[in-house]
Amino acid sequence: MKKRNISLLAVVFFCLILILGGCSTAAKTSSDPGSEKITVTDILGRQVEIGAQAERVVAVGPGALRLLCYFNDADLIAGVEQMDKDNSLGKPYIMANPSFANLSVIGQGGPNNAPDPEKILAVQPDVIFSTYASDKASADNLQSKTGIPVVAIGYGETSAFDPAVNTSIRLIGKVIGKEQKAREIVDYIDRCKLDLDKRTREIPEDKKPSTYVGGLGMKGMHGIESTQGNYSLFNAVHAKNVADETGRTGSIMIDKEKLLEWNPDKIFIDGGGFQMIQQDYQKNPGYYNTLSAVKNGELYLQLPYNFYTTNIDTAIADAYFIGKILYPEQFKDIDPEKKADEIYKSLLGKELYDQMARDFGGFKKVTLP
Repeated sequence: MKKRNISLLAVVFFCLILILGGCSTAAKTSSDPGSEKITVTDILGRQVEIGAQAERVVAVGPGALRLLCYFNDADLIAGVEQMDKDNSLGKPYIMANPSFANLSVIGQGGPNNAPDPEKILAVQPDVIFSTYASDKASADNLQSKTGIPVVAIGYGETSAFDPAVNTSIRLIGKVIGKEQKAREIVDYIDRCKLDLDKRTREIPEDKKPSTYVGGLGMKGMHGIESTQGNYSLFNAVHAKNVADETGRTGSIMIDKEKLLEWNPDKIFIDGGGFQMIQQDYQKNPGYYNTLSAVKNGELYLQLPYNFYTTNIDTAIADAYFIGKILYPEQFKDIDPEKKADEIYKSLLGKELYDQMARDFGGFKKVTLP
């Protein structure tokens, strides 16, 4: 009898262990990190509570989708803006992801439009990344209309190497559970910046040719008079930018006569504006032929990077080409075309220089007409 009681107690005890073990396993499942909430601070300083790992996201506003594409995970994207479905011209991030053509449209897109809450809701994203939100109120408004966390990201003020880009990439990485990948992206961009700086920072000013960039895109294509003061790509290689005389930063439309006065040694032309400059040359060849850079064969074509805000990959590739032209000795080990493909592959997973060159001419010396 005593033995039977002992055996019965043993069975009961064993069953209790199994039950408790099962409860323990259930507790672990419910506390899985993917079901927890985290709070991030976006670039507007908003505290946004989200799921610990978003699995479906959308990106709205100029350049938002591009930053997501640097994570090389097309399956994350639940839908795209019409502007990115319509045309891949000048957008390596769309060229690298042809599957986006099959995704649902989440809004018109474009710098002068606003997000479409109904279309965003239709694809049921976990998070909305937005560059549209210029202030906390607009981001909060979109979040209120959709009931979906809105995380504001951005590009900052300069064409390339702006700290806001790195901040945004780290923020995306935290939201989608890919912080290591975010570190790799940021580290690569920073290594390029450091490399360009190390190659050029010790060059004496009197050994630097004066230079100018024209035809830069700015909400559309423009001619030779469209340039930038404090141009980030020139700054990256410590170039002597004649437009810095204006004391202005960012996009400038100069008086064309000012360019004659500056008369730079070398001129770079943005591939997006080259056709307009060729057409202008036909109307006024005397103007262009007065420029030393035109007379001496020092006119160079760079790839256009300003399509729906800065294509950072193309901008970095341009910086290496500019460095190669201005300081051939310091860049003697660099083939700009191969470097461009390295950059595209590192950031977007594909070599895309040939496609960009077919569309815009590529890195080369050009003549007018």
